[in-house]
Amino acid sequence: MNFANASETVDRVQEKPRGPGKAAKYILIGLGVAFILIMLVLPLITVCVYALKQGWEVFSGAITDPYAIKALQLTLLATAVAVVCNTVFGLFASWAISKFHFRGKQFLTTLIDIPFAISPIIAGLVFILVFGRIGWAYDFLQAYDIKVVFAVPGIILATIFVTFPFVARELIPLMQAQGNDEEEAAALMGAKWWTIYRKVTLPHIKWGLLYGVILCTARALGEFGAVSVVSGHLRGKTNTLPLHIEILFNEFQLTAAFAVSSILVVTAIIILILRNIVEFKGRKEESEHVR
Repeated sequence: MNFANASETVDRVQEKPRGPGKAAKYILIGLGVAFILIMLVLPLITVCVYALKQGWEVFSGAITDPYAIKALQLTLLATAVAVVCNTVFGLFASWAISKFHFRGKQFLTTLIDIPFAISPIIAGLVFILVFGRIGWAYDFLQAYDIKVVFAVPGIILATIFVTFPFVARELIPLMQAQGNDEEEAAALMGAKWWTIYRKVTLPHIKWGLLYGVILCTARALGEFGAVSVVSGHLRGKTNTLPLHIEILFNEFQLTAAFAVSSILVVTAIIILILRNIVEFKGRKEESEHVR
């Protein structure tokens, strides 16, 4: 009898815990799909429908408008400069933080996270207080006829600031997880720092780097808050594409606003596809490396 009770106890212990029922599973899946449809798919469909509401001629006229083209060019310029600057900084900052020990490392890491912690509008106001008429740098800039606020340099600085952490924050945990063994071995064999970085470190982080660049690009293209503060809303001069869309919407040119918005929608879809490709390739390469 005791043996029977013991065997029953063992069977109960060995029984696998039952997961949630099928009803709960389908309810959760349905809620997830409904959320995606309401929050993502329907807004995208609405943009496309309103953009083509008055026909192709109105749509093409809106996206080929000189102000829209100027806004697109400025957006691409600010995005390109921001991505290059933040990629260079992110590479060297992540290398320094993950591979070396020095005083102030935690403080540097905290500084990198500042754009995540404050509102972009506050960032724009900071640039106004530094480079504007009431700023401490205004007299110097005025003496050398340098315009930052309400000019293209201000747009670029604001875009760099809000996209500052993306590349570094993507690379720092990745490089910390890899350790220093391979770099130290290459150094013992006489390799220079640039050779170590190019031949040893960079191949291991290439997919993480591309992922960070894609996120930085997406954020820069859609930036509104900080750029809105420092731009001055000068049509054809300091208006980026999101600011141009805002002006069209405020002027009740809804079809034109949605038509120009479709450019950002298409760009966002392309970036999303690229992000998924990079993420898939990174996981695939990591699994092959583990094997």
